[in-house]
Amino acid sequence: MNATPSPVLVIVSGLSGSGKSVALKTFEDLDYYCSDNIPVNLLPEFVRGVLGERNEGRPQRMALGIDARGRSDLSQLGQWRQSARDHDIEATLLFFEADDDTLLARFADTRRRHPLSQLGLSLPEAIVRERELTAPLRHEADAIIDTSRLNVHQLRRKLITEYALGHGGGLSLLFESFAYKRGVPAEADFVFDARVLPNPHWDPELRSLTGRDREVREYLDAQPEVVRYAAQLEDLLDTWLPKLGSDTRSYVTVAFGCTGGKHRSVYLAERLARHARAQGWQDVATFHREQD
Repeated sequence: MNATPSPVLVIVSGLSGSGKSVALKTFEDLDYYCSDNIPVNLLPEFVRGVLGERNEGRPQRMALGIDARGRSDLSQLGQWRQSARDHDIEATLLFFEADDDTLLARFADTRRRHPLSQLGLSLPEAIVRERELTAPLRHEADAIIDTSRLNVHQLRRKLITEYALGHGGGLSLLFESFAYKRGVPAEADFVFDARVLPNPHWDPELRSLTGRDREVREYLDAQPEVVRYAAQLEDLLDTWLPKLGSDTRSYVTVAFGCTGGKHRSVYLAERLARHARAQGWQDVATFHREQD
């Protein structure tokens, strides 16, 4: 539907324990080429090697983690980002942080060692030192994301809707699954009820699986009413989603609900996302509220 956009580079940085790993995993799930702990001085060569030639098969979207572990001069990043833009590479820097109490609690809960603890620093001292070391990155950031009040699910959705989509040059689509018992997503533009469909939950062999598993997909694919329901949704969305592209909005959320948000809604979200990609939509993502 859209011309091939410029290569996209998302630089993920910030404080240890603030959500950087969740961010990289989220971008990876959205088919970004991801790598972590890249020294700043090696960044230009690394990016040129991956994004430099736009041959078929080369990734057009990359997310890289940069932090204090690289031991390089982090102040170099601003100069390099300008060079990347001069070469038609869209380079965005996201900086993740959280307050000290939250970081201390997260390290205590996971029993992880802080990366700077090897310097002989206590955990509070390591957090303070890391803030100092990453200050140049924070200063350069396009967005500073404070995760103190965000859980993993909220952070993933924020990344998908605010930062990972929107690079295809047109309307971005998010297909979301949810459980009705936890409420309808407030941000949904379209909501479809999958509770009218056969429920894999009642099959003991399928109960522990989700709509992303092959066995559940095969079960639902074999149900005539599921096939009919999905075909009608595809026809509806094929008709009306392109018309929304002329609106001022940047993305549309299509939500599917079922009882537990585990089987039918997940299946439909994944199926409709695949269909949208096959129809030529550039920016398509899925988010499973009860699973991700």
